Amino acid sequence: MHSSTLFITLAAALGLVSAAPTDNTYNPTKTYAAPRTTHTVVAGRGGRLIFDPDNVVAKVGSIVEFHFNPLNHSVVESSFGKPCQPKDANSFFGGFFPVREGQSGEVFQIEVKDTRPIWFYCAQNNGAHCQSGMTGVVNQIFDRQEFSLRAHRELAAKVQEPSGVQAGIQGGWRIPNPNPLGGF
Repeated sequence: MHSSTLFITLAAALGLVSAAPTDNTYNPTKTYAAPRTTHTVVAGRGGRLIFDPDNVVAKVGSIVEFHFNPLNHSVVESSFGKPCQPKDANSFFGGFFPVREGQSGEVFQIEVKDTRPIWFYCAQNNGAHCQSGMTGVVNQIFDRQEFSLRAHRELAAKVQEPSGVQAGIQGGWRIPNPNPLGGF
């Protein structure tokens, strides 16, 4: 045993030094936050009126990040029963993302705050995107087929009026695209 190790061991045994951890010592009682999971959803992949994926399973605290491809898409939170209208005055709306080629320089992110389904749609009216099936869901309840994404799309196809939007961007974050070369 090295003499300095022997001295410290002997000093500790005699109570001459404290064994209390210092600020630089690993502390197993401290809670360290785990990184959040980010789920990427692409609006208009391949020039089609789709969200891809259109059915996301995400834990509470996760982020759902919407990327936008040409030509002009949006994302708005809806309810199951009214698929092409904002859910309420507080529902999220990312604004419109007009994109000529490639993908938008910005993305829209929302946080999953509970396990209830989050229904969403594209409010672009020129092509009646929502009515054409451009809808999606986060945390669908899979054992209730009467509330499935398929049933939601069937309701959307019957909507006669134009899709609704909020007065402004709300309920999430519009930020610079963290992966502009992602090939979406």
